[in-house]
Amino acid sequence: MVLDAVARRQDAIAAATREGLLGPEAPVVALLDVQGIRETARQLHTAFTGPSPVLHTFAVKAGALVPVLELLADEGVGCEVASPGELALARAAGVPASRTVFDSPAKTVAELRDALETGVAVNADNAQELARLDALVAARTAAGQDPGAPVGLRINPQVGTGSIGAMSTATATSKFGIGLRDEGVEQWIVDSCLARPWLTRLHTHTGSQGVPLELMAESVRVVFELAEQINRAAGRQQIDTLDIGGGLPVNFAGDETEPSFDTYAQLLRRTVPGLFDGRYTVVTEFGRSLLAKQGFIAASVEYTKSSGGRRIAVTHAGAHVATRTAFAPESWPLRVGAFDAKGAPKDAPEVVQDVAGPCCFAGDLMARERALPELSPGDVVALWDTGAYYFSTPFQYNSLPRPAVHGFWRAADGRIRFSLVRPAQQLEEVLADSGAAQRGALTADTSTGGQHPPTTAAGPSPA
Repeated sequence: MVLDAVARRQDAIAAATREGLLGPEAPVVALLDVQGIRETARQLHTAFTGPSPVLHTFAVKAGALVPVLELLADEGVGCEVASPGELALARAAGVPASRTVFDSPAKTVAELRDALETGVAVNADNAQELARLDALVAARTAAGQDPGAPVGLRINPQVGTGSIGAMSTATATSKFGIGLRDEGVEQWIVDSCLARPWLTRLHTHTGSQGVPLELMAESVRVVFELAEQINRAAGRQQIDTLDIGGGLPVNFAGDETEPSFDTYAQLLRRTVPGLFDGRYTVVTEFGRSLLAKQGFIAASVEYTKSSGGRRIAVTHAGAHVATRTAFAPESWPLRVGAFDAKGAPKDAPEVVQDVAGPCCFAGDLMARERALPELSPGDVVALWDTGAYYFSTPFQYNSLPRPAVHGFWRAADGRIRFSLVRPAQQLEEVLADSGAAQRGALTADTSTGGQHPPTTAAGPSPA
């Protein structure tokens, strides 16, 4: 399967150059392997098969593109959203409310009301949000309505950190959830649930890249035991759903998918066997691990040069499409593929070189001191494993336009076919986003009838 995926992406680069999706008029493009996404979603379903009902949702932030959400929904994967914008994307993709979970740590009253009314499950982040939900549920009850959508509490089990602090969400001082180990909090959670029969879920998410599987499984175990404690105190199964988050790390060092969904599910079965005995519905929220290896960015090499003995290839893929790699290369290194102008693997002696982007700052490097076939103007570089986050959430540094995103697959005749997912951003759109229609908003002086004040060589005249 790995060899098939490698062959598909190499053929996709050749086809993209041949069809003009990548070249002088389109020097950077993002490509998604449709077949690979479908296969990965099916692997996820298989890994969690068992007596317990499971709802798999996709963390929309990892691939905020409506056709991608639609494709995953076609494979039985719902949406985990963290903003009203992401919720709008899920709705536009046709994902039903019953397969959507709302996890923002800063939900407004209006957003909470909308979720309750439409059936989108809510995980409350803190005590103040729970108080808002109390008022909304009371209003619904007074109007003769049921409480509305399923509601849960996000629990921070405070189990520790992974190797990337910014990706670790179960630390002692994490901004997310209710800190379970803080003094008096565990009993407060139990009492809060008992006082609210409509509070039927617990949620936890330990983090993502850099977080060990054992730490993730330990978080799930802690929250499972909390659910058992609440249910014993209630004398019934009040907590019926455990949302275990996502966060499966991605292997950025090679083509192999490791760890796999199956590896993680087997660890959960050993660590928390009760999770899979059929008493609880399980919700997952995987993101990066569903898409990262199923997409890549391809870009043309514009110039090559040497400086201080260092060979440098200047390409059209930089911080605007690979922000984390540019600003935190130690945590987010990317493998780079080298191809000639026709999209064939580059056949040249390897040279240690930097692969730079087009952004106007010195750190805009996709690879540093990397041994690659010597690159020349017109060649193509591919940034592998960038299907998640990288091109769905671009960084508008230097007002560089967003690249086009295309899905690709191998048709029955063996040829690679493409379908447009998101068109390339045009300069007119860049201007619109930058307030071009509001030109004059800051220079017109209303106190002088909209005329500019007189100026001298030294600047504006004194009043």
